[in-house]
Formats: sequence, structure tokens, C-alpha cells
Amino acid sequence: MAKASIAALMLAVFVALAIVVCRALLRGGRQHAWRTAILASASGAFTLLALASLVTVMANVQGAVAPFASLLPMLTDGAADPELAETLDQVRQGLADPSAGRQSHSALQVMVSDFSRFHVALAVSAAVVALIVVGLSVMLWRRFAASRPTDRRTRRVFAAFGTFAALLVLALTIVAVANMTTAAQPTSALLAFFNGHW
Repeated sequence: MAKASIAALMLAVFVALAIVVCRALLRGGRQHAWRTAILASASGAFTLLALASLVTVMANVQGAVAPFASLLPMLTDGAADPELAETLDQVRQGLADPSAGRQSHSALQVMVSDFSRFHVALAVSAAVVALIVVGLSVMLWRRFAASRPTDRRTRRVFAAFGTFAALLVLALTIVAVANMTTAAQPTSALLAFFNGHW
């Protein structure tokens, strides 16, 4: 949660910087081409940094909601430990055939439950962010429609950010649907993970 909080602060800072730079870009009057290029580049850079911060927030919230599942990749990385390899084989057998792993049934249930919660957390956060970005996209396209046809710079800026927002909504929707699909069938997805097909 500490990492998520830091990333959230970074997100707020980068969004604020992107807005300030965009306003400078949209200000009336003639501007030198180099100044316009610098402002446009800075605006794009701050937007991408804000996006990276947003992804970090979502990933860390997901890890806080389901900490065990977020650490699962550590089990399959690194040098092979004979005892760990045997345990992982038992996990695979239990996931492939639940009746074969009765002794570790409760442990498998916890793993599957946490794995499902891990994907539900990302699906929910992606859906919430997608709804927020939909509102932002609508606002940008309305500003685009309300701008004067002769004000090409303003129309280009709103069109660029409106298109970016629409693409971001599409990506977030795919993430939400993919994670809900995995959460609906966590056992087979977890088995695929342990089999290296993740």
C-alpha cells in the first residue's frame, strides 16, 4: 500500500504537470515552432508518465488485495530446489485432479481463492478507471466539437488526447474482461501458470 500511495502521488503530480503544459500549449497568440514542439513533447511525456504511475497504482493495489498470488512468480523463478520442485508437482497434481490432492485440499483452496481474488481486483480497478477515462474522453471530444474550425492547434490537442483516452478505455476493457474470465475459472488458469503456460 505504501508503493501504491507513492505511485498515486506521482500520478497526481504528472496529471497536474500535463494539464499545465497543455494550457500553455493552448494559449492564444503566435508561438515559435520550437516552443510548440517542446510543449507538445512535454505534454506527451507527462501523460505517459501519468499512465505508468496509474499502472503502478493498479498493480500495487492488486498485490495488497491478494498478496499471496502476487508472489507466486517467485516460486517458479530461480534455481530449482528439489523440495520445492516436489511441492510444486503436488500442487500441479492437486489442481489437475482435485480428488488426488485431498491432503492438501485446504491449501489448494486458499491458493485458488487468492488467485481468483488477485484477478478480480485488477478487473474491478480496470473497470473503474475505464469509466473515469470514458468521462474524460467524452469531455475532450465535446471540447473538440465546440472549438472553432480555424483554431487548428486546439482541435489537434483535443483530438490527440481524445483518441488516446479512447484507446486507453479499449485497453482497460480488455484487461478487465481477461481478468474476469480468469477469475471465473481460477483452477485451470492457476494450473496453466504452474505448467509454464501463463
